[in-house]
Amino acid sequence: MTPDSPSPADIASMPRAEFAFPGSLRDQLVAAILNGSKTSTTALVVDYEHDGEPLPEVGNRSVVVDSDDRPVAVIEVTSVRVVPLAQVDLAHVVDEGEGDTSVAEWREGHERFWHSEEMRAALEDPDFTVDDTTLAVLQRFRLIADLRAAD
Repeated sequence: MTPDSPSPADIASMPRAEFAFPGSLRDQLVAAILNGSKTSTTALVVDYEHDGEPLPEVGNRSVVVDSDDRPVAVIEVTSVRVVPLAQVDLAHVVDEGEGDTSVAEWREGHERFWHSEEMRAALEDPDFTVDDTTLAVLQRFRLIADLRAAD
């Protein structure tokens, strides 16, 4: 363990970070976090509000879980911005590590996710849609620990 690495007790007390829903998209995102290509992520303010959760803050640490609900990494938030979807920039898009090369391409994929049955069910709103004014939480983070080696 490096001096920056959390102890097992720290890890057990950290909130969980779940990227997408369990399945192939989560597996892809977790792999990108672990290989260092994903250093940013986007969520919607409405999702935090629905869950009664506070917005992330710089310095917050969380445990990333895979599709099998196993802890695989610890990440730390390094930056948080809340902006309308129309203001998401290319640097953020590229750092999401999903291979998007334009904001339009990123937006299309994210809208597909946000308009999915799973997301609408999670928000308890069968007609949920986003537009240019929808507030997004843009987070940057760094990988603190790869927990797979601990297995």
